[in-house]
Amino acid sequence: MTDHDPRQPTAGHRLTWLLALTCGVAVGNVYFPQAISPLVASGLGVSPGTAASVVTATQFGYAAGIFLLVPLGDRLPPRRLLVTLLALTGLGLLAASLAPALLPLAAASVLVGVTTVVAPLAGPLAAGLVPAERRGVTSGMLLSGSIAGMLLSRTFGAALGDWLGWRAPYVLSAALSLTAAALLARTLPALAPPSAQRYPALLAEPLRLLRTQPPLRRSCLYQAAVFAGFSAVWTGVALLLTGPVYGMSARAAGLLALVNAATMLCTPVAGRWVDRRGPDTVNRVCFLVVGASALVLAFGGLGGVSGLVALVAGTLLLDVGMQSGMVANQVRIYALAADVRSRLNTAYMTCAYLGGTAGSWLGARAYARFGWSGVCAVVGALTAVALLRHLTARGLHSDDQVRSKRGPLPVMSGRVTGCRPSTDDCST
Repeated sequence: MTDHDPRQPTAGHRLTWLLALTCGVAVGNVYFPQAISPLVASGLGVSPGTAASVVTATQFGYAAGIFLLVPLGDRLPPRRLLVTLLALTGLGLLAASLAPALLPLAAASVLVGVTTVVAPLAGPLAAGLVPAERRGVTSGMLLSGSIAGMLLSRTFGAALGDWLGWRAPYVLSAALSLTAAALLARTLPALAPPSAQRYPALLAEPLRLLRTQPPLRRSCLYQAAVFAGFSAVWTGVALLLTGPVYGMSARAAGLLALVNAATMLCTPVAGRWVDRRGPDTVNRVCFLVVGASALVLAFGGLGGVSGLVALVAGTLLLDVGMQSGMVANQVRIYALAADVRSRLNTAYMTCAYLGGTAGSWLGARAYARFGWSGVCAVVGALTAVALLRHLTARGLHSDDQVRSKRGPLPVMSGRVTGCRPSTDDCST
């Protein structure tokens, strides 16, 4: 996908909104299992901790799909690729809804995770539809769509599961994925891919980019650490709310996610801030916000009204910090080059969702052994690692400030676009 065509601003804007809607549908498939894992436990006769493995399986599949399939965004026509993946996702969700035991459900969940990688493909596609000075707000719009899917899927998935059983959310998600596939097949234009490389070369390229591009490595570390904390919280909070401290139904976790819908309004604002101030400034603020959320969330273990208020405030801070930081990280990596954005995003999103998978596992184990305070400690520790890396990079004037001479990326102009000259990502 080549860069923005100034003759088609309206078409690019419409496609951005369409891609944002599609991102919401796809991303929801990764997150609604978090809200219904207690229902899966009771429905299949397993422990809540064991049922949480479905969440881990979905996120592991998602990370694998990012690594294996997202590089094809630089090789295959986007309409054919996106429609095919959404159709396969719908079939995988239908298979999950029919699973008779936990093992077949986990296997179907891996398949769903692998194929529902539309959002990582849509980001590079949308970045080529707009001018460089609007990539921050465009990334924010797509992220708002993803957040809507993330939050609404938890809310309606939990409510529908309480009403009709845990299989019903899988059937609804399958219908939405197949509908999105049909919509894209009718409306997405035929676009030529930017690369003719063979698939093995495409798979190897993200690893080379990780090795040779310090700004990419830094962005990957930031998002992997923060997203691990985010996943730990949302895996643990369903166990907390349905456990003895609160004694609520699975619907409560969905309602808590709905409260955080305000995050959808924050990411476009964060995108504009990135466009004006550069990604490093936004990253730094986001780390502080996520760290503060860990302290606020710790009071959620007290129970009662005060505990619920702490959970609402803490998860809101966590969502805003994580999602806004993601906008900053994506703008940083999309500025590196236009013709390898899918492969850059492959490296970035694979690392992010491997972090999320590890976070779900850590959250379930920390809750089982230490309770809710253990989950909050995981968030604080991971955020501290990312913040320390950020401060060290700036304080030592590290090699992140220049591109590696072993593997320079082609750029579209004499400087890297999408950030201010004072930031490390603008060095040539």
